[in-house]
Amino acid sequence: MDITERFLNYTKFDTQSAEDSNSVPSTPKQLIFAEYLKKELEREGLEDVELDDKGYIYATLPSNVKGKDIPTIGFISHYDTSPDCSGADIKARIVENYTGGDIVLSEGIVSSPKKFPELLAHVGEDLIVTDGHTLLGADDKAGIAEIMQAMCWLRDHKEVKHGKIRVAFNPDEEIGMGAHHFDVEKFGCEWAYTMDGGDVGELEFENFNAAGAKITIKGVSVHPGYAKGKMVNASRLAAEFIGMLPADETPETTEDYQGFYHLTGLKSNTEGAILSYIIRDHDRKKFEMRKEFIGLCVKKMNEKYGDGTVTAEVRDQYYNMKEKIDPCMHVIDLVLKAMQDCGVAPKVKPIRGGTDGAQLSFKGLPCPNIFAGGVNFHGPYEFVSIQSMQKAMEVVIRICELTAEYND
Repeated sequence: MDITERFLNYTKFDTQSAEDSNSVPSTPKQLIFAEYLKKELEREGLEDVELDDKGYIYATLPSNVKGKDIPTIGFISHYDTSPDCSGADIKARIVENYTGGDIVLSEGIVSSPKKFPELLAHVGEDLIVTDGHTLLGADDKAGIAEIMQAMCWLRDHKEVKHGKIRVAFNPDEEIGMGAHHFDVEKFGCEWAYTMDGGDVGELEFENFNAAGAKITIKGVSVHPGYAKGKMVNASRLAAEFIGMLPADETPETTEDYQGFYHLTGLKSNTEGAILSYIIRDHDRKKFEMRKEFIGLCVKKMNEKYGDGTVTAEVRDQYYNMKEKIDPCMHVIDLVLKAMQDCGVAPKVKPIRGGTDGAQLSFKGLPCPNIFAGGVNFHGPYEFVSIQSMQKAMEVVIRICELTAEYND
């Protein structure tokens, strides 16, 4: 099976996760694909294949080197797809030798380089696209295909020396839960890599510090004709609270290392309102200041409208992995060397978001993020280049080779 066939097989499974679920995985359909992956790993000859009751899959490609101390490393990808767009009945097709023009996905739905200029970086390549009605699932089934293909290649090329390699596939990354039940001790690696980045060459080991904030406003509902001095309109207070946060510190107005406050949800009527925010910043000190500012806004509202009118529940979600990667930069140096050897120009950049690797790094497993090749994630214009997937596979293989030489 080549990498294209493998990936296309994976897209046939609907593995969309759900944010409003309390189960693990968040959707039962993810387990159907997990069972498929378990059987595929066994069929391809990997050892210690295990699927636990929470949908986490672990497997081993044994070392083919004797009498030498080689670090055990791992490669990780998630198999759920985003709740933002349907992942059911995906109709993937290949656009061979893309020429740089518009791609008609289906009637009235066109993927155009005028809107998506990143297409032009893949002229001459073979692109896998959707029919415009679902996402594709390259995030992160491309990563799974690349890891599987690399392990099969190493299995079949015994002349290429490598140490013990662990692989893992997990559910629920798209809802921020992918690393929560990951058994780092069982995985048993000195370091690992998530294959969950974007276009060719991307390497990420900095990400946002992240928190979620729930603002609750208590109003007083009175007939509007007799409301003077009595009514407290929670909807109006919600608008006032929103106006207290900097208008130029939102996702729409920031880039690179700039942090933000993002209003993700608002439910309100006169009697009560709930505002949901996510808070993001690469700088840990600024991150803490942002959370403090939320508290300051709550205090000012209560001083104006009475104690207990507004309350805030702020919960940290994950932190910037950079502070855990900095002490072991050899993990990054290996990737940079592997990319160079494979003819890939590295694009080192901060993640304006999170990754399982961030949480895993804070659980004791240094885990930067490497490109998987997909573009325009979480929507119907998502695509992946077959050549990009092949390059990612080659980088995985080369990392394994270089790690075998690590202690020389």
